[in-house]
Amino acid sequence: MAASRSNLLTSGIPCAGDPDKMVRSFSLYKRPSRELPSMDGIVATNADQEQANQPVPWHLSLPHICVALIISALFGYHIGVVNIPLPYISRDLGFGENSLAQGFVVSVCLIGAFAGCAISGTVADRLGRRRAFQLCAIPMVLGPILSAKAWNLASMLVGRLLVGCGLGIGAPVLALYVSEVSPTQVRGSFGSFPQTATCIGLLAALIVGLPISSTPDWWRACFWISTLPAALLLLGMEFCAESPRWLFKNSRWYEAEHELERLWGAAHAKAAMSDLVQSEQSDDLEMIAPWKELLDRRYVRAVLLGGGLFALQQFSGINAIFYFSSTVLKSAGVSSDLAATVSVGAVNLVGSFVAAGLMDRLGRRKLMMWSFTGMAVSMAMQAAVAAFGFLKPIRATTTLIGTLFYVFSFASGAGPVPALLLPEIIPIRIRGKAMAFAMCVHWVAHFLVGLLFLPLINATGASVLYTFFSLVCFFAAIFVKRNVVETKGRSLEDLEMLLVAGH
Repeated sequence: MAASRSNLLTSGIPCAGDPDKMVRSFSLYKRPSRELPSMDGIVATNADQEQANQPVPWHLSLPHICVALIISALFGYHIGVVNIPLPYISRDLGFGENSLAQGFVVSVCLIGAFAGCAISGTVADRLGRRRAFQLCAIPMVLGPILSAKAWNLASMLVGRLLVGCGLGIGAPVLALYVSEVSPTQVRGSFGSFPQTATCIGLLAALIVGLPISSTPDWWRACFWISTLPAALLLLGMEFCAESPRWLFKNSRWYEAEHELERLWGAAHAKAAMSDLVQSEQSDDLEMIAPWKELLDRRYVRAVLLGGGLFALQQFSGINAIFYFSSTVLKSAGVSSDLAATVSVGAVNLVGSFVAAGLMDRLGRRKLMMWSFTGMAVSMAMQAAVAAFGFLKPIRATTTLIGTLFYVFSFASGAGPVPALLLPEIIPIRIRGKAMAFAMCVHWVAHFLVGLLFLPLINATGASVLYTFFSLVCFFAAIFVKRNVVETKGRSLEDLEMLLVAGH
């Protein structure tokens, strides 16, 4: 790779000491070599430079991101698909009195997600982002079909496991893809879109589940419906752009520039190629970094920060609310628990829109701090009304308001920011594997919360469990304040050079 780097730096591609020379493709689909051709005779015109200084047109990359967001919508859908129908599923399949089995139906999906996540970094690095999306779509078609046709607990669990495998591969790849194809000035807003898509999927699952009260067998249709967007992801990715940064890392420079032209426009593609070359000077890139490199002293802090953020996000209790809100609200005395559950999905969606508007204005760090603080306050409020008997007359109202405020706080910061922040602070050399590690932490914590929430709330009561969630949220706000750097308005290449140099 040393020889390749030498050729990169002498090939006429613009870099810090050679601002007037620009990148140009000669042969778009030519088989790439490990060396770039010399381009010494190609000089940017004043018009080119002036156009390159204009904002990148965000509408070019948006359709590609929208197709990729299907994986987030499916993630939300499969979180919520068992929320309302779970009592009917457990009754029909013969485990209605077993709360641990019900929790396992919810959380077995997360075991599959962990397995898929463990290989997602390797898949994304070797096959590229587009093929990784298509690979994850296959079990997300087959799994729901098996769940829809389930005849006992075991068949339901296998179907949910397959779905989880697809989610585990797709979720880290989506975070990579969105950060790598988004223009810098809207990367924060675009980075909030996965959370918005998750909210839409969750709300759709809750709405789709409403007919269950009059049609008990309706839960099978709920699973069938999810096969359609999964098939659309499989087909749609065939027409989407590959990540230019992945292509560049794999020495496919001509294709990288072509994809940048599709995503950002021709003038901006030249400047972006220049940034990629400068980024290569800052690190010793190889085609695929080994797993052990996650422990390199240059990278370990960012890797541990990613795992910590996702662990705190999950142990805050958010997915306990999404999985079991109908059960919790009903036990708190909320008369219309189904309507309240749909309200949870709606508020989640509204919060994600707020995050989209604030991400590039307020910044990632401050948004997460306020988000975790709001979640802590709302959980403390619910713990208080559950603990003190004299507050029982207002328990239903306070629980509903506290739950909605908690969900809104999560969706406006703690939900979307970690998945956006990590690809920003993790160098491209280890980005795929580091995201896989962080998401594995996410899925383990997610699994434990989904599996143990009902048994724990039955054993300890809501006040103890909600107090724990509140303390986690307060600690998370402090953790973010002390450890997270602001990334707003900086290119991925600038961040990589800054963070690796300051390890």
